Amino acid sequence: MSLFAVEYVYAPDTEEARAEHRAQHRELLAGLQDPQAVKLVASGPFGDGSGALLIFAAAGEEAVNDVLKQDPFVAQGLVANAKVTEWNPVTGELAAYAS
Repeated sequence: MSLFAVEYVYAPDTEEARAEHRAQHRELLAGLQDPQAVKLVASGPFGDGSGALLIFAAAGEEAVNDVLKQDPFVAQGLVANAKVTEWNPVTGELAAYAS
């Protein structure tokens, strides 16, 4: 398992649509608890409302991308850009996930 940081940049003028789909978005994320496939470690919006950061433990980037395609925020076009980066934390609480 490796950690992946996903940075969402929200599409402009999508606040109402995100509110409409937030429950389904969070339901999908909450269900990601399979440590052998994809597990959500943490997620949340940026304070300025421009996007969000999601941290996944996953077998690989392809597995993360498969999950992102299922996210209602992505499927509804509410995310203008999603950057997926493998991340190797060396200190702190998430260091246990380091590969």
